[in-house]
Amino acid sequence: MKLFWVKTPSFIRKLFPNYIWKIPNSNNEIFLTFDDGPIPNVTEWVLTILKEENIKATFFCIGDNIKKHPEIFQRIISEGHSVGNHTFNHLNGWKTKNEKYLNNINLYEIEHQKNTLKNNKLFRPPYGKIKPSQAIFLRKKGYKIIMWDILSYDFDKNTSHEKCLKNVINNISCGSIIVFHDSLKAEQNIKFALPKAIQILKEKGFNFSTI
Repeated sequence: MKLFWVKTPSFIRKLFPNYIWKIPNSNNEIFLTFDDGPIPNVTEWVLTILKEENIKATFFCIGDNIKKHPEIFQRIISEGHSVGNHTFNHLNGWKTKNEKYLNNINLYEIEHQKNTLKNNKLFRPPYGKIKPSQAIFLRKKGYKIIMWDILSYDFDKNTSHEKCLKNVINNISCGSIIVFHDSLKAEQNIKFALPKAIQILKEKGFNFSTI
């Protein structure tokens, strides 16, 4: 079975109703999200683009990257973006025992708290893979599990720059949560697709907001 679709099918959303796939609203809002940072150059480039376009977004950060690059994490916060937990070491929940997985999430929390007191309790499982038992524990801790409506596939070396852009603009609707990656793997695709996607989506009348 194919795990990832460009646009998450409605039957998947119905199978996992406790996860957030879209955010319905009446303001034509959509939600840009960025996974796997913060890192030098790529995250900084993304932040510059967002600042130029006066857009706020949500960054799902890896704790180890926050530890290595606290100044970039601080820039994300200071420029008014939301941040969420993406584990400390980008663990696959399906392949990780619960105790290790949950401890890794706690390691992120510790690093997060060293750098900011702001915590809106957002979590995105790396690879979108999380066991129901892990999800139950996180929701009891007050986390909202944020998945996505649109996956840009910027991380996929077999996805062209143009295809990455089309994945976003051809599948957008009000309330869509869009995934890009501020990572080295995604660098070439995101640097092509993100600025163009923002311009086209603005022209279509969409407004950008944080989760």
